[in-house]
Amino acid sequence: MIIFPAIDLKDGKAVRLFQGDYDKMTVYSENPVETAKGFKESGASHLHIVDLDGAKDGQLANFETIKKITGAAGMFVQTGGGIRDEERILKYLNSGVSRVILGTAAVRDFDFLRRMVDKYKEKIAVSVDVRDGYIATSGWTETTGVKGMNFCEKLAKAGVKTVIYTDISKDGGLSGTNLDAYEGLSKIKGLDIIASGGISYESEITELRNKNIYGAILGKALYSGSLDLKRVIELGERDGS
Repeated sequence: MIIFPAIDLKDGKAVRLFQGDYDKMTVYSENPVETAKGFKESGASHLHIVDLDGAKDGQLANFETIKKITGAAGMFVQTGGGIRDEERILKYLNSGVSRVILGTAAVRDFDFLRRMVDKYKEKIAVSVDVRDGYIATSGWTETTGVKGMNFCEKLAKAGVKTVIYTDISKDGGLSGTNLDAYEGLSKIKGLDIIASGGISYESEITELRNKNIYGAILGKALYSGSLDLKRVIELGERDGS
């Protein structure tokens, strides 16, 4: 299982929100490039970056910062937040990003998503962010009537390879993740599931790996010191329990 340290960007700084609330934000670094380098030094090969400004208002507010991180870190970078047309997809891919993440755009315009997946294949991932079972969009500020699990099944049929699934109620709380959701998601054929939101314990890394979950995104647990990146990378790479 691949471990993805997370860098959430707001105003060019590395921050963390509590359950997606922009009013409950903690700034962890004024220099996210150095943060990324630190993750690499600890053994990380993959990085997850979200433009929080972009996710909320649809603008690529942190593009230059993401470009600098990608160039300096020398890691596999997946990024999302405000990517809602093909021009922006190309802008990121041409800047060195390995995989772009569609969230709001995937929910609001499924035909667009199909076209992008047909064209860019595995370079397109979809972020499925769920509150009380239903997908939230626009930086988690709006909740739709679309059930997250059903949407994941629809994504698999459309040829999407990678899905980042977040239970918003668990995000940033350091109280554990929604393991039951990943049990169900692991049964959807053809999808690489990346777990996100609230992963706080080594035992969860082991359980997710044993469920054949493809990846796990770690944010606050790393920044707070609750989990050690070197250790969880080792756990993610182990075979069996």
